[in-house]
Amino acid sequence: MNPVGQPLHLKANYKRLGVFAVIGLVLFILFQVLPSTASETLEQQNTKVISKEQAQSAAVTFAQNTLHLQIDLSKDALVTYQSSSDLYGYLSKEKLLDKYNKTYEKNYPYDVFRVRLTEQGDNGHTSVDVHMNSGKAVAFSITPQYSNYAAAMAVTNKETRNNKLRIVEGDIKLEDKEQLAEPWLEQLGYDPDQLKVSTGANDAGLVYTDPNQSIGGSNLQLKFTFEDGAIHSFQPAFSIPDAHTSYVDKETSLARWLTILGYGLFTFVLGVLAIVYSAITRQHTSFKRGIFLSVFYFAVATFSTYNMRPSLEAEGLSGLAFTIGMIVQTFFNLVMAALLYFSLVGGDGLWRKTGSNAWARVKEPGYGPYVLHSMYTGYLWAFILMGVQSVIYIVLDKTIHSWSTTDATQSPYNMLYPWLLPIMAWMAGISEEAVYRLFGIPMLKKLVRNTFVACLIPTLIWALGHTLYPIYPVYTRPIELTVIGLIFSFIFLKHGYIAVMFSHVVFDSVLMSFSLFALGDVPDILAGIVTIIMPAVVAYLVYWFNRKKKKEPYVMTPHPEGLQ
Repeated sequence: MNPVGQPLHLKANYKRLGVFAVIGLVLFILFQVLPSTASETLEQQNTKVISKEQAQSAAVTFAQNTLHLQIDLSKDALVTYQSSSDLYGYLSKEKLLDKYNKTYEKNYPYDVFRVRLTEQGDNGHTSVDVHMNSGKAVAFSITPQYSNYAAAMAVTNKETRNNKLRIVEGDIKLEDKEQLAEPWLEQLGYDPDQLKVSTGANDAGLVYTDPNQSIGGSNLQLKFTFEDGAIHSFQPAFSIPDAHTSYVDKETSLARWLTILGYGLFTFVLGVLAIVYSAITRQHTSFKRGIFLSVFYFAVATFSTYNMRPSLEAEGLSGLAFTIGMIVQTFFNLVMAALLYFSLVGGDGLWRKTGSNAWARVKEPGYGPYVLHSMYTGYLWAFILMGVQSVIYIVLDKTIHSWSTTDATQSPYNMLYPWLLPIMAWMAGISEEAVYRLFGIPMLKKLVRNTFVACLIPTLIWALGHTLYPIYPVYTRPIELTVIGLIFSFIFLKHGYIAVMFSHVVFDSVLMSFSLFALGDVPDILAGIVTIIMPAVVAYLVYWFNRKKKKEPYVMTPHPEGLQ
C-alpha cells in the first residue's frame, strides 16, 4: 500500500504470482471444470439443452393433444427453469446422482422447463413441465381463472393446509379420485395394478407409489391433486426421506438466523459507523469520491432484480405485486448504496489519516499505470483464489461431507437477459471490498489493536452473509469464505483497494461465466468470454485516458495520525 503524498506505484512479484496463478488454474480446471471431476457448483449438462422455444412448442402440443385444451397462442407463454432442489440435494448428499442420472433422469428429471400457457377465453392457465434435453412433457397442472388451490398451498401449517385442500377438491371421495386418475396413468404408460395407493381416505390429493422403482431411501411417487372435482395436477417424482427434509429445514432455519443476526445486524452497525467516521475523517477524504461507484452499485442492483422478472412471475409476483416488490427492493438497494458510499468515504479517510493511500485518486501521479498493474495483480490473485477454493472444496467434502443442491431463483435461465448476469460480479467486488476491507479493517483495528483480528471480524460478517446458499452443512460457505476473505484482506493490505477489487471481480466473473457457458448458445458463450476479459478492458481504458493526462499539483493531506 502506497504512502500518502508519494507517486503511485504497485510492487508485485509477477513471476512468483504467475507460478501460483498457473497452479491455481490447473487445480480449478481439474476439480471444478472437467465433467468427470466437476464440483456440483459448476456441473454442466452432458446432453444439449433444448431452447425455450422448443420447450414451448412441446408444451403446446401436449396441452392440445393430450390434455385437450384450447390454448391462446396469441398470448406469450412464460417459460422458466424449475428444479426439485430437495431431490437433487438428497441424491447429492447420498452420492446417488450418477446412479439416478443413468437410471431414472430421462423419465423423472429433477430439472425442467416449466411452460405456463394461457387458455382461450381467459379461463385460466396450464403449466407443463418439459424435460430440458428430450423435450418430453413429464408433468402438468391446470389452474382455473379463479383458483383457490394456490391460496390453500400457501398455508404453512400442514394440517390446516390439508383441510383447506380437501375443501378445494370439492365433494370427491378416494374412489372417485382413483377413477379420475387411472385413465391418465394408462395414457401416460403406467399400469395402475402395479402401483400402490399411499394416500389415506381423508387426505388431500392422491399418491401412487411404485414399489419397483426406488433409489436409496426414495421411492417413485405419482402425485395427483384435485380442484372442484377435477384433476388439478399430475407430477411423477421420487419421495424425499423425512430425515433429510427435517435436516434441511433445521439447517435452513439456522442459516436464516445467521444471515439476519451475523450478517445483517453487524453490517448495519458497520454502516452506522461508516457515517460516523466519514464525518470524523472529513479533513482527510472527499465526499465526492464515492458517488460514482455508489450510483453504479444502485443501478446494477436494481436492474439485477428486474432481470429476475421471469422467476418472480413464476412465483406469482406479476402486475401490481411485482411493482410493489420492485419498489421495496429498490428502497433496500438505495440503503445498501448509501452504506457503500459512506464506507468508501469513511474508509478512505481512516487510511489517509494514518498516512496510507489505500484507495488511489485519479489526480495522483502515476494513476493510469497503477490501475493497469492493479488489474494484472488482480487477475493473478483471482486465479490463485480459484485454486484455493478448489482445495477447500475437496477438504470440506472429505471432512464434513459438504454437499450442495440447485437454486432455480438464481439461474440465468430465469433471467430476461442472461448475458448480463456477470455485471453482478462488479457489484460484489466494488461493494464488499469497500465495506469489509477498505472500511472494516481500519475501523476494527482502532478497537482491537491487532491487524489479523481486524481482518478476521469483518471477514466473518461477510462470510455469514452467504449461509443461505443451498450448500450444506450451512457452515460450509462461512468456512470457505473466511479463508477466501482473509486472502482478500492480505491483497488489500499489500496492494490496496483497486487491486483487491479487481481480484474479487475477476474471481466472481470467471465463476459466473461458466453459468453462461452452460447455456450452450453462442451469444451466451461469447458473453461469458467477454465477462472474463472485461476487467482488463476497463483497466486499459482507465490507463489510456490517464497515461498522458497532465496532473494537477499534488496536495499533501494533513499530517497523518496513528489509528486511535
